[in-house]
Amino acid sequence: MSLLESILLGILQGFTEFLPVSSSGHLVLAQHFWGIEQPGISFEIIVHLGSLVAVLLYFHKTILELVGSAFKIFSKNKSRHDINNLKIIAYLFIATIATAVLGLAFKDKFEAIYQMPLVVAIALSVTGVIIFFSDKIPNGELEDNNIGIMKSILIGVGQAIAIIPGISRSGTTIATSLFCKMKREHAARFSFLLSIPAIMGAAILDLRNFEAIESTLLVKYLAGAAAAFVSGFVVIAFLIRLIQNRKLKYFAYYCWVISLVSIAFILF
Repeated sequence: MSLLESILLGILQGFTEFLPVSSSGHLVLAQHFWGIEQPGISFEIIVHLGSLVAVLLYFHKTILELVGSAFKIFSKNKSRHDINNLKIIAYLFIATIATAVLGLAFKDKFEAIYQMPLVVAIALSVTGVIIFFSDKIPNGELEDNNIGIMKSILIGVGQAIAIIPGISRSGTTIATSLFCKMKREHAARFSFLLSIPAIMGAAILDLRNFEAIESTLLVKYLAGAAAAFVSGFVVIAFLIRLIQNRKLKYFAYYCWVISLVSIAFILF
């Protein structure tokens, strides 16, 4: 994999990480059709870290507020705002545990799909169905500080399913949140915040493989991560507006087209 290919894949990952079209699915198909040597799961995790930085930067005020409230967990002088923030932290934690349990249980099976572009292409069509019907769900009344334990688990399960390349993480978590009657703006924010421990956890699990990466290859990986950061940061605000305006269905059409074209080329 050349430096230019790494940057192009990073840009592709950054744009598709937050749009509900599956960044991992796009990476697998791009590598397959562009004839790029498979860089492996470590490359995807590193470029995901670039996207993670974009989330941290975009939501830095919210994150700092959550951290500040966390330090007041045992304080008797907590404000209502602090209490709401602590609830959000608890629900994010519960959803993350649900993701981790399923992710670890099926990790090997999910990772094997990275070598199956046909399965990934089919999974993209499933993503299209998920996000198409998410636009049909009316705006709910629940805020992300009041969703409860069971709905947190359900959202976490949705995120775990999206470990399958071709299934969109943002698409499934946002759709599940909307199904749980969350307000659209809160569903988007909860999905972005939930990506933080998910990406960090995947990176920690893959630390052993990072040590084996050659220095020359690491430079290319980091270039891809930088490209993912820039493109990901640009996309976040754009997606939030689309969710609020119920215009995700256009990404469903996109997923179906890419899926069908990819399946046709792979088979014929």
